[in-house]
Amino acid sequence: MAPDKQQKYDKAYLKMAYEWGKLSYCKRRQVGAIVVKDRMIISDGYNGTPTGFENICEDDEGYTKWYVLHAEANALSKLASSTQSSIGATLYITLSPCRECSKLIHQSGIRRVVYQMAYKDDSGLRFLERAGVQLKHLPIAENVL
Repeated sequence: MAPDKQQKYDKAYLKMAYEWGKLSYCKRRQVGAIVVKDRMIISDGYNGTPTGFENICEDDEGYTKWYVLHAEANALSKLASSTQSSIGATLYITLSPCRECSKLIHQSGIRRVVYQMAYKDDSGLRFLERAGVQLKHLPIAENVL
């Protein structure tokens, strides 16, 4: 795909991930993820509590509960229970992945990660880079989204 056309698709899918993140009940930060393969969305996710738990992500002190699932983990879990394969896919996510999710991304065969904002700890990005996953930081201003 031509670079200009790829950039156009990257922005569009990242905007969709941003909108999907708005479905999260988390107050501290809402994160959305979309998995795309062959220009088709094959999975999506946002950060939140596991199925069957209350939709409250923060404890009484305002900290995120340890069992809250990250957006990309939710998208990959959803994908694992489908007939789709993530091998060669692109993950669009509004916040760069943490180190734990980076391992899942690599193991799932995703070849590209396009992210809007960088997480404070860049060890996940450094791991993905070492693993040969193509990374693209696309800082779209929220007023444009």
